[in-house]
Amino acid sequence: MGAKLKISGFIAVGAVAGALATIQLQAIAQRTLSPLPLEELQQLAAVFGIVKTDYVEAVDEKKLISDAIGGMVAGLDPHSQYFDKKSFKEFREGTTGRFVGVGIEIGMEDGVVKVQTPIEGSPAFRAGIKAGDLITRIDETAVKGLSMDQAVKRMRGEPNTKVTLTIFRKVENRVFPVTITREEIRVQSVRAKVIEPGYAWVRVSQFQDRTVDDFARKVEEIYKADPHVKGMVLDLRNDPGGLLDASVAISAAFLPSDVTVVSTNGQLPDSKATYKASPEFYARRGASDPIKRLPAALKSVPLVVLVNEGSASASEIVAGALQDHKRATVMGAQTFGKGSVQTVRPLTPDTALKITTARYYTPSGRSIQAKGIVPDVWLDETAEGNVFAALRMREADLEKHLVGADEKKDAEREKVRAEERKRVEEQLSKQRDNLKPLPEFGSAEDFPLQQALNQLRGKPVVVSKTAAERKAEAAAQ
Repeated sequence: MGAKLKISGFIAVGAVAGALATIQLQAIAQRTLSPLPLEELQQLAAVFGIVKTDYVEAVDEKKLISDAIGGMVAGLDPHSQYFDKKSFKEFREGTTGRFVGVGIEIGMEDGVVKVQTPIEGSPAFRAGIKAGDLITRIDETAVKGLSMDQAVKRMRGEPNTKVTLTIFRKVENRVFPVTITREEIRVQSVRAKVIEPGYAWVRVSQFQDRTVDDFARKVEEIYKADPHVKGMVLDLRNDPGGLLDASVAISAAFLPSDVTVVSTNGQLPDSKATYKASPEFYARRGASDPIKRLPAALKSVPLVVLVNEGSASASEIVAGALQDHKRATVMGAQTFGKGSVQTVRPLTPDTALKITTARYYTPSGRSIQAKGIVPDVWLDETAEGNVFAALRMREADLEKHLVGADEKKDAEREKVRAEERKRVEEQLSKQRDNLKPLPEFGSAEDFPLQQALNQLRGKPVVVSKTAAERKAEAAAQ
């Protein structure tokens, strides 16, 4: 069951993808029996013919059709999408956590690429690139002015090809080039460590194919290092989501067997489902259940879940399930609010349609669409308050988003929200020289993490004095 519906549009490849293709192609075949709007289709054909013959330059027929499909799907909601050959390949790479590149997790700082962390064992790791390094040039191209996506594409490439990165290392005040040979990288979506005796931190950055195995391995390492864990922080900040079965599995690691994790509802019979904390809902066919080998203490260890505005979709499923079952204290900021399910329907071996097929609900029946998970304890990003939170987009900010259960689409509300964001941007631009980048998640300077640890230790928590639930009508009022 876990292979049928995927959150955030991600799809497992290999045997699961093959089974999914059969299911979805059958569904498409059934729909062709429904009456088609012939007049509108004739109009579409007429427009195609006019563009083909009358446009100022010759146009590619396949591109015209691809653009027409893309436009049709893009008009539905922000998460439905047509994948051409290139985008489908990139999409599948994202779900497997494998790609060809140098092996660094990056962000942007002052218009250049900042290394968040080199992936252990990667070419960049072996070349001595360190967290905090700034990449100013990629081969002969200056990074200043490039978007993050453009920078990533220049660093990726074919296996065994070379790329030269110009590095500025602040702590040593020097600039130097590093030539790296690209190779296939396997992204680790789970990081973990014992912060101090008795207290552990587990970060899930995305729900990918190998996330459950990596999670199980990291948790086993924690209990091997410290068998008497007294508290754990599950960090889901900036986790954009991923595979539904992975989110069910991570939830099941902390919950009693067979309790509801999430339910979905849509037009198709297959979209009406309930997923429980049981291997049949997340274990891959023919594979062992890595959650089963985890220590029994994980079911009862005091738990805090850290979330923020960037926690979306599958990460909201985990936070919502643990919150509803009162298994964890959710701390941080109101999450993104993506409460919809996307199914990927292959069209050809190289193209596919990602389409929204259902809404999902937490165990208590809450729809978080355009609302998000509201934390039990509100925290600021830093000890000085929130810096960038107001600028982060959420589901309710996206054009054509599905309307949430308690939401009314209101032009005035959208206008007020846009004006507020502009005001914050202008304010931050004036303070640009004095702004400090947010510390790395999991570091000693990570303010929300320190408050989560205080919660587990029974010490005072510095709760946000300004953060409040972002209700649908609050801005307009």
